[in-house]
Amino acid sequence: MKQQHHYDTVSEALNDLAKRGFSHDFNIHEESDCLICKSTMTQLSPDEFEIVETYRFEGDTDPADEMIVFAISAMKYNLKGTLINAYGIYADANTSKVVEKLTDHTKDLF
Repeated sequence: MKQQHHYDTVSEALNDLAKRGFSHDFNIHEESDCLICKSTMTQLSPDEFEIVETYRFEGDTDPADEMIVFAISAMKYNLKGTLINAYGIYADANTSKVVEKLTDHTKDLF
């Protein structure tokens, strides 16, 4: 059974994920519709990585604080890292588009 983690803040989640090996930062490469790890310059198409954990944070008073942290694993490249995205009215459409492509890799995303 997979251990469930609970975090109160985005920074708490990122710090613990880094300790657990999710040490790379992923961003969306808009032109190629893929993820990119800036430190290794590795580009990952949607079929080259999985979302293995997700954490949703709701802003108590400010909708701009609503964020999702994705723990990403790319076994082919031996990379593990995180992708951060806002959700709701502040969501990044490009990130959401990539996430939509991965629904077959995720369970109970929200």
